[in-house]
Amino acid sequence: MIDKFVRSVAESLDGIADGSTVLCAGFVVGTPNILLDGLVEQGARDLTIVANVIGGGREGISRLIELGRVRRLIVSWARIASNIAFEPLYAAGRIELELVPQGTLAERIRAAGAGIPAFYTATSAGTVLARGKEARSFDDREHVLEHAIFGDVALVEAWQADRWGNLTYRQAGRNFNPIVAMAAKLTVAQTEHICELGQMDPEQIHTPGIFVHRVVHAPYGGDPRTEEARLEERSATR
Repeated sequence: MIDKFVRSVAESLDGIADGSTVLCAGFVVGTPNILLDGLVEQGARDLTIVANVIGGGREGISRLIELGRVRRLIVSWARIASNIAFEPLYAAGRIELELVPQGTLAERIRAAGAGIPAFYTATSAGTVLARGKEARSFDDREHVLEHAIFGDVALVEAWQADRWGNLTYRQAGRNFNPIVAMAAKLTVAQTEHICELGQMDPEQIHTPGIFVHRVVHAPYGGDPRTEEARLEERSATR
């Protein structure tokens, strides 16, 4: 019987190795904050983080940076006032940064999930972001070759999930989550709500379970002890 639910955030992140490339969904909303906090506790180091923004405050990606656990960032936004750790580390040469236009970043991730190793785009042509990259002219316009970004791990935030790993996202939560979920060897989802199998409208499933390996019920403000007991009850009734 397929049941991709795990009992804790720690279990959902088990086995993430040092040196992993971690794809992180979200853009203000839709960010898997509970999984990111779990990654802080999990302890993996020398990470490459791929995300739209580097995060702020002292949590999530920002906290990983502050702890020296990130070797490289591939992002569209790298300057956030509340992220006090990144700029000193970058100035000291202790963290690498690759800036990627937002649409190009999304397409590089989507291409990985679609099995497309590289593509040409006019975005960034003639700018410093195109330095060192292969270029080719199409219809008398220069295009830059961009490579797909494959992840070892993808972290996503879902609104609903069933035990097969089918996911739906709420409103703007569909930003990077669907493409990130398709582009990694291991996809881990946190979900606000659990649906019984067959309860989800097939037309409303945004990420099919074939792309998802582990799901943890992580409602904001929820009590994980209560959830563990509920999962035990579900297992006993099947």
